Amino acid sequence: MRVIDHVIVGHAGGGGGRTSEVFDPNTGRVQATVTLGTQADLDRAVAAAEAAQPGWAATNPQRRARVMFRFKELVEANMDALARLLASEHGKVVADAKGDIQRGLEVIEFCCGIPHVLKGEYTQGAGPGIDVYSMRQPIGIGAGITPFNFPAMIPLWMSGVAIATGNAFILKPSERDPSVPVRLAELFREAGLPEGVLQVVHGDKEMVDAILDHPAIGAVSFVGSSDIAHYVYRRGVAAGKRVQAMGGAKNHGIVMPDADLDQVVADLSGAAFGSAGERCMALSVVVPVGDKTADALREKLIPAIQALRVGVSTDDQAHYGPVVNAAHKKRVEDWIQTGVDEGAELVVDGRGFTLQGHEEGFFVGPTLFDRVTPEMSAYKEEIFGPVLQIVRAPDFETALRLPSEHQYGNGVAIFTRNGHAAREFAARVNVGMVGINVPIPVPVAYHTFGGWKRSAFGDTNQHGMEGVKFWTKVKTITQRWPDGSPDGGNAFVIPTMG
Repeated sequence: MRVIDHVIVGHAGGGGGRTSEVFDPNTGRVQATVTLGTQADLDRAVAAAEAAQPGWAATNPQRRARVMFRFKELVEANMDALARLLASEHGKVVADAKGDIQRGLEVIEFCCGIPHVLKGEYTQGAGPGIDVYSMRQPIGIGAGITPFNFPAMIPLWMSGVAIATGNAFILKPSERDPSVPVRLAELFREAGLPEGVLQVVHGDKEMVDAILDHPAIGAVSFVGSSDIAHYVYRRGVAAGKRVQAMGGAKNHGIVMPDADLDQVVADLSGAAFGSAGERCMALSVVVPVGDKTADALREKLIPAIQALRVGVSTDDQAHYGPVVNAAHKKRVEDWIQTGVDEGAELVVDGRGFTLQGHEEGFFVGPTLFDRVTPEMSAYKEEIFGPVLQIVRAPDFETALRLPSEHQYGNGVAIFTRNGHAAREFAARVNVGMVGINVPIPVPVAYHTFGGWKRSAFGDTNQHGMEGVKFWTKVKTITQRWPDGSPDGGNAFVIPTMG
């Protein structure tokens, strides 16, 4: 059986003898094992990073950018193989896997322009003969702890910006689907990245805690569930680190009475059920305004959902594939039962779905609830599966309050033809990312990604200029070149620029 090991410079094998199984979600069978690392493995990775980082930081930004260009070309050349490998461990269909990789590459494209974004500020003549300028310098060693649902995109969001800004980076991907992160690290090395600048370690909570506690790691980026994000943030900050920790979501789609319902249904089908709902930006709650809108939307949704094709990852006709493992399948189906127990109307039931020839696969059929209310725990919590909930709102103000008062504040969308309603909603809603007739409002790579409330802990978002700020620290220099005329009279007075 294939063994997935760490990518640590000068180190083969490792771990404390513990391994974790990697499944093929399509069949339910174990296809590989991954080595779970120890503190000693992390120490070796950190030592290699400490040796490599000063030289990499001293490499001029143009040369660092050239590595990014070459890496981008290599990933594009290997796109098909990477997508199939990703799909085989995660379960998302190959087309969606390619999207996962492409969204990560768009951050790499941003990193190709790193010489420009690293330029500092300069003021000539800030005082008599005094100039002031600033420079952005790397933190040193950064680490990323990434989730199973985007095994290419999120590691590239973190590692690309961290490396381009001159840091060494240690990646701990999810142990559920670790092969693509390992392969990306190999392609970075092939692109010319010096040994030790990017390394991959595997593990569970033991490795996470080791990263959070290690004194040589200056910054940690995390994406996962909110409870763990909060834990990572608190423990990392207590250890003196800079931490950004992105958590869960319950993204709402507000449907105004004037919306194009055919387009809304098409958008909801992909945004709610794509990737089996295993996205932190999945649009899992739809809020039609008025019962007339709700009834019309429901009537159109039912046949659209029933027409969705659930299939294996390699099925080009499938809209989505299995969830990642058996435990997650049970979790999603338990939440469906909770919704029923709490009194929501189960309109389409995806439980018990099986695929001929793949009866042991981790499949969950598309599920639709109506008449869900804000008091239900199935509404309050993130299900992270192919489940769409209808929460009816009598008016615009009620629809606005639902996402604004929810514990999560990652993304939200409004569907309308009314510019005033859209503008008012975008300005007032208490959520970090807003789509106007855009169901999944993930910003482009040169903007920034991040939610509010329990969807994010920390003050700096992912990628874009926020990412550059996170992975760098600003040094400000005030300089004077004396003209040879000493001025000792003011030596004991705080300098001013007057």
